[in-house]
Amino acid sequence: MLPAGGAQEVSASFFGPMQDLQLHMASAATPATDHFRGEDFASLLDETLGRDTGFDGSVVRGRIVRLTDEFAIVDVGLKSEGRVSLREFAPQGVTPDVKPGDVVELYVERYEDRDGSIVLSREKARREEAWTNLEKAFEANQRVNGTIYGRVKGGFTVDLGGAMAFLPGSQVDIRPVRDVSPLMGVPQPFQILKMDRARGNIVVSRRAVLEETRAEQRSELIQGLTEGMILDGVVKNITDYGAFVDLGGVDGLLHVTDIAWKRINHPSEALQIGQPVRVQVIRFNPDTQRISLGMKQLEADPWENVALKYPPGARYTGRVTNITDYGAFVELEPGVEGLVHVSEMSWTKKNVHPGKIVATSQEVDVMVLDVDSAKRRISLGLKQVQRNPWEQFAEEHKIGSTVEGEIRNITEFGLFVGLSADIDGMVHMSDLSWDETGEEAMKHYEKGQVVKAKVLDVDVEKERISLGIKQLQEDPAADVLTSVQKGAIVTCTVTAVQSNGIEVKVDDVLTGFIRRAELARDKAEQRPERFAVGERVDAKVVSVDRAARKLALTIKGREVEEDKQAINEYGSSDSGASLGDILGAAIRRRNTDS
Repeated sequence: MLPAGGAQEVSASFFGPMQDLQLHMASAATPATDHFRGEDFASLLDETLGRDTGFDGSVVRGRIVRLTDEFAIVDVGLKSEGRVSLREFAPQGVTPDVKPGDVVELYVERYEDRDGSIVLSREKARREEAWTNLEKAFEANQRVNGTIYGRVKGGFTVDLGGAMAFLPGSQVDIRPVRDVSPLMGVPQPFQILKMDRARGNIVVSRRAVLEETRAEQRSELIQGLTEGMILDGVVKNITDYGAFVDLGGVDGLLHVTDIAWKRINHPSEALQIGQPVRVQVIRFNPDTQRISLGMKQLEADPWENVALKYPPGARYTGRVTNITDYGAFVELEPGVEGLVHVSEMSWTKKNVHPGKIVATSQEVDVMVLDVDSAKRRISLGLKQVQRNPWEQFAEEHKIGSTVEGEIRNITEFGLFVGLSADIDGMVHMSDLSWDETGEEAMKHYEKGQVVKAKVLDVDVEKERISLGIKQLQEDPAADVLTSVQKGAIVTCTVTAVQSNGIEVKVDDVLTGFIRRAELARDKAEQRPERFAVGERVDAKVVSVDRAARKLALTIKGREVEEDKQAINEYGSSDSGASLGDILGAAIRRRNTDS
C-alpha cells in the first residue's frame, strides 16, 4: 500500500524517466540510427525503468480516456493503457456516472497481462482505501458505518464501504432477534472488535453500539421516569407472555393482559415487530430498573357501569372467545366477557366437555345470571335461553297420562325409557309388575324394546320423571286392600318359610308376613319350620301398607285375643275355674257348634 499521496508520487517518479527516454529517442532519429526503430520498444523501456516497476498491488491515479460498452479505458501514465469494467463504478442495474476526463483511483492488479494491458480494479482501490480508514477507526476505537447485506454460517456479512466484515449472530442485538430482515440493507453504525489486514478478516459488533447508546439513553430516560407517564415506543420483540417495547434506549414489558381490554391469547394478534405504539408506565422499580407498560390503560374501561348495561335476566348475543374444561367465555362487547359455566350450558347434557356444545367464534344467545363489577365477572347461562324440557314435559303430560318410548338403558334398579331426544323417564323395578318381584319382572325387558308406561310423577327441580308399567292395569289386590282393616282376622296361605318368619298370601293377591316372634303365643312353638308351604293359617292384621301392598300379621295376637274372649265367656278370675277348664269348655263348644 502506498502512503498518503502515493498516487501522485508514482506519477511524478514515473514521468521523469519517460521524458528522458523520449529525448533519447528524438536525438537518435537519424539515418544512421534507423536500426533503433526496429528495436523492441519494451526492452528500451525496461532498460530505462527496470523490469520490476513495483506497481503491482499499488493504488494509482488515472484519467479516463474513453468508454466502451463494457469497459472504461484509463491512462495511468504507464507504457500502456489499462481498462476497468464499468460494473465496478456502480451497483448492478445502475448506470455508472463516469465520463472521459474523470480522474479516478485504481488498484493495479498486474502491471501487464498477456495482451499487454494493465489489469486495474476500482473495487479493490475502494477496498484498500476502506481498510486504511478502518484501521484508523479501530485504533481510535471509533464506530464505523456499514450495511448488513448477506447471511453466512454463524452470522452475517457487512459492507464497510468496500471492505467486507463478519457480524456474529450474538453481536446483532442485545436480545436474540428472530427476524433480521428489517436490519438488512439499512446503513447503521458498528464497532470493530478485531481486524487482520494480512488475512483480510474484520469482525464487527452492532450490539456494542446499541449497549453504549442504550446506556446513555437509559440513564437520561430513567432519571425522569415516573409511573403514569405516557411514552411512545416501538415493539422490539414478541414473546408468548407479552411484548418488549423500546422506549428509546430502555425496554419495557407490555404484558399480554395489558395490551387491550378484550381477551388476547397471544400478543401477535394485536402487535408486530417494528410497530410504533403509545404506552403508559404502570409500574417502575428504580432498583431493578424494570418497567411495566400498558396500552389498554389509555382507553376507556368498558367495565364502567357494566352492571347497569347487563342486568340479571337480560338476554344478549355474544361470541365465544375461549373454551376451557369448566366452561366457555363469551364476549358481550369488546373488553367485556362473561363465563358460561359447564353446569349452565345444557339442560340435558351432563358431564360433557364444553367444546362439544359450543365452538370458538360461534355466535350464541345467553342470559345474564349475575354481575360482580368489583371482580369484573359476569355469570352467563346458555340453557336459560332455552325452554326447560322437564317443565315442557310436565305441561304436556299430566300425572296419570300414558307415554311410549324406547328402553335406552337397564340398570339394577329399573329401566330408563326415552321420552324425547334429550330426556328419559325411569320405571323402578317395583313398578314393573303387580305379581312378580322386581328382579323377576326385569327379565322380561331388553334394551331397545318399545314400551308403554304411565306418568307417576314429574320433579322439575330434580329433573326426574317417574313412570310405571304395572299401573297400566288395575291392581288385583285393590279390593282386598280396601276391605282389610287393622285388627281383622284373615285366612292366609303360606307361600314361603324363612328363618325369621313366614310369608303368606291373602286371597292369593295380597302379600303378608308373620315374624318369628308372632308365630305362636308359646315360645316353644315360635318355629317357622313347623309350617309348610301351602298350609292355611288364621292370623290377625297388625298393620296395612297400602302403598307397598303388604300386610303385617300375627298368629300370637290372634291366640291371645281368643284367650281373652274365652275368659270373658266361660269364666272369670274369681270363679275358681282354671284356664285349662275355660279353654277346654270353649274348645268343646266350638267343636259342637261346628
